[in-house]
Amino acid sequence: MKKIDFYLFKSYIGLFFMTFFVVVFIFLMQFFWKYVDDLVGKGLELKILFQLMGYISFTFVPMALPLAILLSSLVLFGNLGERYELTAMKSAGIPLYRIMRSLIVFTVLSSALGFFVTNNIVPVANLKAKTLLIDIRSQKPALNIEEGVFYDGIDNYIIRIGKKDKDNQHIYDVLIYDHTRVNNYTTVTYAKSGMMFMSQDKHYLVFHLKDGIIYDENFRYNEEKRNKSPEEISLLRGTFKEQRMSFDLSSFAMQRTDEEMYKDSYDMLNVSQLDTMIDTMQHKIMQGKAEIGPRLLASFRNIFTHYNDSTTSYDSTTVLIHKDFNLQDSLSIYQYALQVAREHKSMLEFNYMDFNSQEYLLRRYEIEWHRKYALACACLLLFFIGAPLGAIIRKGGIGIPLTTSIFIFVFYWALSTIGERMSRMGVIDPSYGMWIASAVLLPIGIFLVYKASKESQLLDIEMWQRKLHKLKNLEFFSKKIKK
Repeated sequence: MKKIDFYLFKSYIGLFFMTFFVVVFIFLMQFFWKYVDDLVGKGLELKILFQLMGYISFTFVPMALPLAILLSSLVLFGNLGERYELTAMKSAGIPLYRIMRSLIVFTVLSSALGFFVTNNIVPVANLKAKTLLIDIRSQKPALNIEEGVFYDGIDNYIIRIGKKDKDNQHIYDVLIYDHTRVNNYTTVTYAKSGMMFMSQDKHYLVFHLKDGIIYDENFRYNEEKRNKSPEEISLLRGTFKEQRMSFDLSSFAMQRTDEEMYKDSYDMLNVSQLDTMIDTMQHKIMQGKAEIGPRLLASFRNIFTHYNDSTTSYDSTTVLIHKDFNLQDSLSIYQYALQVAREHKSMLEFNYMDFNSQEYLLRRYEIEWHRKYALACACLLLFFIGAPLGAIIRKGGIGIPLTTSIFIFVFYWALSTIGERMSRMGVIDPSYGMWIASAVLLPIGIFLVYKASKESQLLDIEMWQRKLHKLKNLEFFSKKIKK
């Protein structure tokens, strides 16, 4: 049995890791395809991209791990059944559960490791990935001044380069508009040629211009002269042989977001932190609901002062009339009562919307709490579906097991999504909604394990092919009729 366990484990572990990394890679490519517009053209360093890929890869573990267990178990037992190795083990008196024992232990350890990753690493990876992605999306595009185009990416400057050499340094026909001065006065610089390069610390773009002209508005401007003739503005025109201009590129550097802003989000917390947050929010909601009545009563007491008089006794039918009211007084009383009613109605509507939003956020925290435990159960359930299903189908390779695994996983994912959305909307409690998929898969797994242990041919493809072949033969029908 030790040799059989070692053989099964060696065959399973390769399929498991190959499937796991392939699924993570597919999800990673889907992520980059979704955010390709936010990543391209930003001049990002490879270090930043690898950081983002590492953080995002950990967030795909809850999806990749169950699918890897399902597909690898289905392929392994399908191969064993197709080569009659599983039949030989059973004929030797080894039951199915004993054959699966080493893999069950590995699946339990994988589930525990998956829970650890989901509970401790994925929240941190979510926080890092979210803040890094926000920083990348808010970053300016990389500096790229094209020929013949007025470039305004640098603050308070507009640059036009007529022509650039292939080395991207020698430039010709350069026009620069400087709007850094107060009162919107502009300095225009034109040069026939020059060089463009970065400073050593990469913080400045340097233009070394040659043979140029400067047009400067408001140079040595005389305020008294302007008051006498407002339509006149002083203008200086000068020439230069060489001039050096530096442009600050600090706005192109990535500004890192403070992670403290997002650390309390529901997908950034582990189980213990979620417990604390759920208890805090439940207490806050209950306390807020309990304070609505006293708050309304205090408001009425401020309006009707006789409510505070303990010596006054009255019931709901008592009408207090202090004097005769004329029409104007009655209209004023009616308008004041209507205003008070509207104010209290608005206050109740605001409290209703506030409590709805708080309860919705509370459900999101509860959903995330149950999701972490549902992952570990999903790994076990999908193994007990994939392994016996492969033993029943008896088809190895990749084609049929891959198709079957995708169908089962999509079915599981659809049930999980439906339960999560129903829980999010408040239709059912999250403690039920997040376990709908597991509750449906559990009897399916028990049924398949029972059928596989009894050598059932319910899903044997070769058996159904033989039956279909017999149905095509007319002699088959004639023999049945004679009998």
